[in-house]
Amino acid sequence: MTELGNRLKEARKEKGISLDDLQEMTKIQKRYLKNIEEGNYDSMPGKFYVRAFIKQYAEAVGLDPETLFEEYESDIPRTEQEEFPEQLSRVQTAKRAAPDTVKMMNVLPRILVVAAIIAILFLLWFIVYKFAGQNTKEKLNSGASGNVSVQKESIKSAEKVSSGKNTDSSSEKNAAKTPKKPASETKKTAQKLETVSSSGYTTTYKLAGTSQFKLELKANGGRSWVQVKNSDGSTNFQQLLNDGDSRTADLSKQKQVTITVGNTVNTEVYINGKKLKYHIPASKEVRQDMVIQFNGSQTE
Repeated sequence: MTELGNRLKEARKEKGISLDDLQEMTKIQKRYLKNIEEGNYDSMPGKFYVRAFIKQYAEAVGLDPETLFEEYESDIPRTEQEEFPEQLSRVQTAKRAAPDTVKMMNVLPRILVVAAIIAILFLLWFIVYKFAGQNTKEKLNSGASGNVSVQKESIKSAEKVSSGKNTDSSSEKNAAKTPKKPASETKKTAQKLETVSSSGYTTTYKLAGTSQFKLELKANGGRSWVQVKNSDGSTNFQQLLNDGDSRTADLSKQKQVTITVGNTVNTEVYINGKKLKYHIPASKEVRQDMVIQFNGSQTE
């Protein structure tokens, strides 16, 4: 067993996670996880997969993969040797391309540009022609009906003058009857959860506009290990949620809470009944830390 494998295994046992649990969290086969702990990299699919699997393993047990790659650089296979021949073969293939193909590739963009310019000019001509015809028809129609519209407008203006006094008095009565809404009804507070900052797999949020902070963590689609820490760093709770299980907590007295989710793909986070949308996509970071700042005495 290598030093890296021993460190990963100890971190997994400290979290109380078995290899079967880790397989469910990372979607990596159990035999590959065991090979990582024993340092048996020869039986892995490839060097690229070795680094990828180690990264997922570290994130699931709460370790920083970048730090591990730096500390155990000599123990982890590098992928440059595999990538170099592939890149070299691509360069050689490009050099062997037929001259006729190269010429065609150079001419094709020019043809496309010319075709696009012709299409744009035709479209502009069509728009100008269509609108010019419509304006001519409108002028002819407006000349015949101009006198009629002037007479109608004069009749309407005379009616407005005669009924102006009645209209003003009725509008004043309606304004007096209309009750004013209390100031408390016009201004309503709403809960806001905004992202403050994000670094690595840690995101800081700010919860405002409410005096309550009720948390619910729910496993949906698989198992997930979760942990919640209070403002003073003490652990509120930590456990492994099976598919369909949920855990709730009232954190209204806390000013800052740290939520650790071991498998964000299968974990839903609700704050005061509203589902939290992960700032970092679950497909990018399986294991995430969420720091939520809260001051229940202030609302916005």
